[in-house]
Amino acid sequence: MVSTAERSRAAPGGAAPAPILNVSGLGRRFGAFVAVKGVDIRVEEGSIHALIGPNGAGKTTVFSMLSGFLKPTEGRIEYRGTDITGAGPTQVARRGMIRSFQISATFAHLSVHENVRVALQRKAGLAYQFWSPESRLDRLDARVAELLAEVGLAAERDTLAVNLSYGRKRMLEIATTLAVDPDLLLLDEPMAGMAHEDVERVVELIRRISDGRTILMVEHNLSVVRNLCDRITVLQRGEVIAEGSYAQVSANPQVREAYIGTEA
Repeated sequence: MVSTAERSRAAPGGAAPAPILNVSGLGRRFGAFVAVKGVDIRVEEGSIHALIGPNGAGKTTVFSMLSGFLKPTEGRIEYRGTDITGAGPTQVARRGMIRSFQISATFAHLSVHENVRVALQRKAGLAYQFWSPESRLDRLDARVAELLAEVGLAAERDTLAVNLSYGRKRMLEIATTLAVDPDLLLLDEPMAGMAHEDVERVVELIRRISDGRTILMVEHNLSVVRNLCDRITVLQRGEVIAEGSYAQVSANPQVREAYIGTEA
């Protein structure tokens, strides 16, 4: 099977595409503690790129800086060639880079359909029209149906989010993220806490939604990383110790000692 990254690289002329996200020398200190130091990450457009490492390696700190929730103390973040270092989460999201979180963020007592429709309101210019009749939102229903079909939740359209399984809630969260039409999707441990059957469903979902999009994900499940991701960056103690394909990083003795060996 040809990966999304390989399809992206097969551009006319054979020139390597410019990265959608280019991170150089990224660092973050908390007082005297250095959480992240000198991190370089290059994410190719159309790829599925994983950020892995043992607990405490700095993965979530890196994600928080990329998405604007935490300001770097050093380094540079470029998105589509524009310096966005230090931009806030709203500015980052408006540029097309959207983050999901480890904890599912849905409105528990709204239906699946209503959750996605809420997410669509900003893009449709209806986000703050609190006193408008609900019927004005009906024009969003066709797009809601498309998104629910895309993530495999069409049959749960009228189910309250609180009644979904954990795996289905993560699918709903992905649907609400897709509602804002991101170019780059940051997925923070999308498989965390899932049963095996839910992991398989979400892997297939990520594979489907990667068509025409770029995905950067933090993930602990190495089987998922091996089967899904085009490129992998490995962190240890806040620094990059390896980057490449799964075969390349898994053969690295430093990686095996820091991460894969402990998993085995």
